[in-house]
Amino acid sequence: MRIQDPATHNNNNDSSKNSSIDEKLARQKAIDDWLPITSSRNAKWWYSAFHNVTAMVGAGVLGLPFAMSELGWGPGVVVLILSWIITLYTLWQMVEMHEMVPGRRFDRYHELGQYAFGEKLGLYIVVPQQLVVEIGVCIVYMVTGGKSLKKFHDLVCPDCKKIKLTFFIMIFASVHFVLSHLPNFNSISGVSLAAAVMSLSYSTIAWAASTAKGVQENVEYGYRATTPAGTVFNFFSALGDVAFAYAGHNVVLEIQATIPSTPEKPSKGPMWRGVVVAYIVVALCYFPVALVGYWMFGNSVSDNILISLEKPVWLIALANMFVVVHVIGSYQIYAMPVFDMMETLLVKKLHFRPTRLLRFIVRNIYVAFTMFVGIIFPFFGGLLAFFGGFAFAPTTYFLPCIMWLAIYKPRRYSLSWWTNWICIVLGFALMIVSPIGGLRTIILQARHYEFFS
Repeated sequence: MRIQDPATHNNNNDSSKNSSIDEKLARQKAIDDWLPITSSRNAKWWYSAFHNVTAMVGAGVLGLPFAMSELGWGPGVVVLILSWIITLYTLWQMVEMHEMVPGRRFDRYHELGQYAFGEKLGLYIVVPQQLVVEIGVCIVYMVTGGKSLKKFHDLVCPDCKKIKLTFFIMIFASVHFVLSHLPNFNSISGVSLAAAVMSLSYSTIAWAASTAKGVQENVEYGYRATTPAGTVFNFFSALGDVAFAYAGHNVVLEIQATIPSTPEKPSKGPMWRGVVVAYIVVALCYFPVALVGYWMFGNSVSDNILISLEKPVWLIALANMFVVVHVIGSYQIYAMPVFDMMETLLVKKLHFRPTRLLRFIVRNIYVAFTMFVGIIFPFFGGLLAFFGGFAFAPTTYFLPCIMWLAIYKPRRYSLSWWTNWICIVLGFALMIVSPIGGLRTIILQARHYEFFS
């Protein structure tokens, strides 16, 4: 009988332990290299600029003149400017928090939430809200893309047979059945750049064409509702529309995750540069459209400014086509984190093999789902306000502030403490009131609505 030396036995144990740890790390790295958010980290600062523009300047900009008509001149201008300042501040906080733990990066919004609130609670707080925003935006963009295609068709060919909105939504979705198979954020940078250019183009067309049309006869700037209750509900709904226009925070950490980072050159430098450029573009798009559109049409403006503008036909048709291209890019930006969550769940929790087939099936199911919901519920304006308050307000206006207070613990009554609490109170108020207005709008619109129209 051979007696084994205990030292040798321990060494064998240690080496098998080490090799199993190495195997685990290697498997983890292989999965991270496959997942869409962490697979490519060689983005430049300007990628961040146009990803942020594409994420931020959505179809929401076309609803801003309508929101102004429900808010009125004074409150409307204040709400626009305040939203721009608050969301820029909370975006700065998120960029700062991305690498606040040395040697670690919070590549996803929920990872930061887990660090701030704890493993379980962080997930429960962040993931449902983030999913509501991202899936909500994808559905709204399905409707927007379909409506803009329909408007383009009707303008270019007024004598043609009328085609249902349902079919235009399907045509729009067909693009995503192809584009959704681009593996990660960097691979959609070309689509995103095109989308960012388009957003600036159609915003410019919207306010320039409004200016050319001039102030309408008998224009009125009073509130459009005839009853005090109607005015209040419309005001709430308009706040949601404005919140929807600033939704880029839901993908900001995921965008920053694609930028390379070293201790000497952290990713927050190039990311912040990109954010500043994006916010200047946002201001150039939002303020002229909102103010000029309302100034020209008053309270008779449509909930999509391009619908109020009928002439010149070729220009408005072109603007609608620009919206389609832009919304294609935006849809991809918001879908990418959802793909990442679904693929992470399947591969890490349910132990599926990370294959192309898995990705193909998962992403096609998601596109089909957003298309189907978009076809069933195309009441665009009400959906914006409802989602805007319900989930955009927390993730954009006050969750970053709560995380900042939880992690950095600024001194009581210091400037940072006051700033964050003011943002939290305003954001919380927004979260309560705007879904009320949005729900009322949906109920009013649903009366005259036929399913699968």
